[in-house]
Amino acid sequence: MYTYLSNSENDTMSLAKNLASKLHSGDIIVLSGDLGSGKTKFTEGFLSYFGLENEISSPTFTIVNEYRVNDCNIYHFDVYRLSSSDEFYAIGGEQYFENGICLIEWGEQIEDALPKDYLQICFSRDFENETKRILRLEPHGNKYDTLLKELPL
Repeated sequence: MYTYLSNSENDTMSLAKNLASKLHSGDIIVLSGDLGSGKTKFTEGFLSYFGLENEISSPTFTIVNEYRVNDCNIYHFDVYRLSSSDEFYAIGGEQYFENGICLIEWGEQIEDALPKDYLQICFSRDFENETKRILRLEPHGNKYDTLLKELPL
């Protein structure tokens, strides 16, 4: 597990851009953490790497937003409203995994539907400083170990 201390929204967005630059179709990032812990800012930074900073909207009610940049599909899921992995399967969610880069907010709720290899980022607030966030990056499987060593953590 790796830890990144973010001192500002810009730090969080910068890490997200750096990570986005290293990902390819088939990569899966699970974003976990309480409301207001930085998942949306991370997603903004991530999408801005692809020139989509003005496109972000929460997929809370649609479950998934789809973006296409050049030859890359990006799928931004918010599975907070799903009651089980069965609902994820019902929308064909697992079919997205190999067809693009997947960002999945609240992905721990569908953990049993996730493939063996994914990167989970757990966000938490520093209650002594409102602008600070603690991001724990945890690779599941072996795929993301090398990638994490390349990030400025």
